[in-house]
Amino acid sequence: MVIAVDFDGTIVKHKYPLIGEEIPFAIETLKLIQSELRHHLILWTVREGDLLKDAVEFCRNRGLEFYAVNQNLPEDTNIISPRKLMADMFIDDRNFGGMPDWGFIYNSLRERPGECFLPSIFCQDQIPVPKTKRRGLFGR
Repeated sequence: MVIAVDFDGTIVKHKYPLIGEEIPFAIETLKLIQSELRHHLILWTVREGDLLKDAVEFCRNRGLEFYAVNQNLPEDTNIISPRKLMADMFIDDRNFGGMPDWGFIYNSLRERPGECFLPSIFCQDQIPVPKTKRRGLFGR
């Protein structure tokens, strides 16, 4: 699974443009998600230039390397890579409902890989969609 992870407010406390204090268990959990659960992590942040380099270095100094940074693949360039990521999941403090606890994130991924952890109203692939008669130019 490809998981996009925000930086400010998710890995560290909000102090932008400075780097805030690490949120407890954030980096350790992300390293476990990579090593034990074998997911690819993409750092997905509004930081650019030197601010982005500082964030990547902050994580690297703590043993966390990302599969890619603000792009879908490590070899992408801004010219060919849209800012919209192709990720299976996003971990972000701006989620609807807020940021869950890092222990909850890890345990949910470990115990129910590929499942939606939210109430079914938020998980479109788990909601039975009623079949309706298609109408219009291509309807039958």
